[in-house]
Amino acid sequence: MAANAVRRGLWSSFCKYNQKQTHRLLSAVDANGGCYVYRPRLQCRACGLTAGVQQRRLMSSRPEGKILETVGVFEAVKQHGKYETGQLFLHSVFGYRGIVLFPWHARLYDRDITPPMPDSKPEPSGTHGSKEVKGKTHTYYQVLIDTRDCPYISQRSQTEAVTFLANHDDSRALYAIPGLDYVSHEDILPYNSTEQIPIQHELFERFLLFNPSKTPPFTARDTLKAWQEKNHPWLELSDVHRETTENIRVTVIPFYMGMREAQNSHVYWWRYCIRLENMGSEVVQLRERHWRIFSLSGTLETVRGRGVVGREPVLSKEQPAFQYSSHVSLQAPSGHMWGTFRIERTDGSHFDVRIPPFSLESNKDDKAPPAGYTF
Repeated sequence: MAANAVRRGLWSSFCKYNQKQTHRLLSAVDANGGCYVYRPRLQCRACGLTAGVQQRRLMSSRPEGKILETVGVFEAVKQHGKYETGQLFLHSVFGYRGIVLFPWHARLYDRDITPPMPDSKPEPSGTHGSKEVKGKTHTYYQVLIDTRDCPYISQRSQTEAVTFLANHDDSRALYAIPGLDYVSHEDILPYNSTEQIPIQHELFERFLLFNPSKTPPFTARDTLKAWQEKNHPWLELSDVHRETTENIRVTVIPFYMGMREAQNSHVYWWRYCIRLENMGSEVVQLRERHWRIFSLSGTLETVRGRGVVGREPVLSKEQPAFQYSSHVSLQAPSGHMWGTFRIERTDGSHFDVRIPPFSLESNKDDKAPPAGYTF
């Protein structure tokens, strides 16, 4: 059985998911002890790899002894189509092991694409001066994170980022499901394993059943299907917003969480997940955030502060990404958010990175959010 697989040296080798970095990941002997393979195969057109590196044995190392252990064998990356329930993967940015539960089909509003994509639905109005952007369909996946890898990614990505409103009198109480994440299709590096329980997570055996006659050999149990149906309004990923400023790309995904009554008024809650990525080679650090929050009730709120979620992350070539989640509430069923991050260079100079405007919509079933996951 694979031991503590993604240590710092391993997940830092997964920092970029573009073609160049994927090639380096799969074809080079990594100095950090991350990933090695010695299984010759034909050329993988999907990955763009040279001959002899399509399938490679994925190795991991124990932090204390730096002993390499086999985790599985890489598979070809899918350029078309989607990954199925039960697909094992490595996250190409954060390096953790995970398994796909089910897909979501989102609308991606990418402000870096010019001209806008044709034959797609336009973004909702009210984006406060932003250029018109049209959305295109993009696949994300609900996944489980291997709990053995959580300690090594916690400084770069929250492992308790998927939160729900608690179903009791405290309108501000939240609870989280640890080790649950949303992963973009291009961040999936698929692999296979001969282990019947290759991922350690408390929900793995409740959600998935080993079936060696299937590919991948893990199928959804009825409990997973029931859980997905019950929690669909609060899990669903619908819109993704992306924009790059001076090589710093910001991706925002908002989620509606539900409505609560507080002091004879309705309070609507959203969570939003943000990922910052340094697409260049210069080391920078996030210093400040500046938010503008507009409510349908007519209020406009300004929020300024140091860092995000108590951190001021450094984005370097070795560790280029940081991902976090936060929450916002309005006394109206809809609104908008937009803003900037103040970024500092190593010479002390600063520049502002735009946070793409995004809508806060509550156009889902207003029944009470779930009080927990039960089976």
